[in-house]
Amino acid sequence: MCINKYIFSRKTGLFSDKAGVNMPRKIKNNQAFTLIELLVVIAIIGLLSTLSLVALNNARQKARDTLRAADIKQMMTALELYYNDLSSYPASLSTTTPLKNGSTTFMGQVPQNPKPYADGWCSGSAAVDFSYNRINASSYEITYCLAGGAGNLKKGTHKATPNGIANP
Repeated sequence: MCINKYIFSRKTGLFSDKAGVNMPRKIKNNQAFTLIELLVVIAIIGLLSTLSLVALNNARQKARDTLRAADIKQMMTALELYYNDLSSYPASLSTTTPLKNGSTTFMGQVPQNPKPYADGWCSGSAAVDFSYNRINASSYEITYCLAGGAGNLKKGTHKATPNGIANP
């Protein structure tokens, strides 16, 4: 009984019997991906891209809230400088004109609420631009909304006064 019935030739890449007759190649060369493998890879890529978009939107919302809080603190500082010089708060604030008195500029440009206003928790009537209201010569109120919170400030509508910013 012959164990080595066929001999593989590296030169031709074919099997041959001992008589030298070439036999059909029996080695199968699978170098392609199956449809299932491709679908699994596409599903994983889709899942990862969805998760990254959700994380990106949350980061954008937090960035807008941090900017809102920083802008309000900047407005409060400018209003206090105005009050120290004039013993009164301004009657109104406008985003189109600087906060100044004569040649003294307290704030070059009054900041606007970053858009979109309707952001997370802030929607409907809470989704507004910064609202300045002079209560009297020695008091004011700035109303604004944080969609998800910033620092130690919780989400929701906030009021900034000469005494500081209060959580809702």
